[in-house]
Amino acid sequence: MTAALIAVALGVAVGLVLGVLGGGGAILTVPALVYLLGMPAAEATTASLVIVGVAAATSSLTHARAGAVRWGTALVFVGVGVPATVAGAALNHRAPAAVVLVSFAVVMLASAAAMVHRTLKRPASPAVVRPLAPAGWVSTAGGGLVADGAVGAEGAGGAVAVRAPAAPPRTPARQPLTARRRRAVQVAFAGLVVGLLTGFLGVGGGFVIVPALVLVLGLSMPVAVGTSLVVVALNSGVSLLARAGTAHFDWTVIVPFTVGAVAASFAGRPLAARLSPRAASLSFAGLLVLVAVYILLQSTGVLA
Repeated sequence: MTAALIAVALGVAVGLVLGVLGGGGAILTVPALVYLLGMPAAEATTASLVIVGVAAATSSLTHARAGAVRWGTALVFVGVGVPATVAGAALNHRAPAAVVLVSFAVVMLASAAAMVHRTLKRPASPAVVRPLAPAGWVSTAGGGLVADGAVGAEGAGGAVAVRAPAAPPRTPARQPLTARRRRAVQVAFAGLVVGLLTGFLGVGGGFVIVPALVLVLGLSMPVAVGTSLVVVALNSGVSLLARAGTAHFDWTVIVPFTVGAVAASFAGRPLAARLSPRAASLSFAGLLVLVAVYILLQSTGVLA
C-alpha cells in the first residue's frame, strides 16, 4: 500500500472522529503523521496545520450557513492569540523533536481528562423538564395552568385558565464592570493558550476554545462549535504564515490526508446520530490516553 493510500485511510479515520464528536480528531493527526507515515515532528506539525485548517474551514461553512458562527467573537479570539501563535511557531522551529512530542502527549492527556470530566458530569439521558408557567399564570396539581389569583373550572384536561394581565417586561440589569473585566481576561487567556498550542503543536485547540465560549461568553454549544471552527481555521492560517520561510510541505501526503479527512467528516455526521455521545466521548478519551502513553514511551527511549 502506497503512502498516499495510507494517508487517505488515516484522513478518513480522523475525519470520522471529527464528524462524530464535532472535534478532537485533529489531535490524532500529528501522531499519525510521525509514527505511521514517518514524518519528522516539525514537518508533521506543519502538515497538521494544513489538514486541520482546511477541515475546520470546510466544516465552518456548514455552521455559518446555519447562522451558528459569531464572527466578531472569532476575530477577537484570533486577534488576541496572534502573538502567541507566532511565538509558538518560532519555538517549534527551535525545539528538539522529543520536546515537541512530549508536549504533545501532555496536551493529549489533558484533553482526555477534560473530555472524561465533561462526559461524566453530563447526565446520561436528558431529564424531562416541565416548561415554566408564563408570567401571570401558575401551575396546578393536574398539570394545567390557571391565572394567578383567578378561579378556573377544573375538568378532565386540567384547569380552565383565564389569562391575567402580563407584568411589564423587566429591563435586564447591566453586568457589573468587574464581571466584564473578568470575562475579558478569561477570553484573552484562552486566546493566548490556543494560539500557543496552534503555533507550537499544530493542533486546533478546540478542546480549549469550546469550553471558553460556552462557560465564559455563555454561547450555546452549536454556536460555540461553529465559532471554534472559524478560530481554528484562522489560527492555522496565521501559524502557516509564520512558518512560511522555513517550513517544508510534503504535498504527496498532505493532499490525500486532507481529502480523506474532509470527506469522512461529512460522512461522520449521520453516524453521530446513531451512536451514544457518552460512549463515543469516553472511547475517544481512552484512545487519546493510549496514544499519549505510546508517545511518552517512544520519546523517552523505553520502546526504542
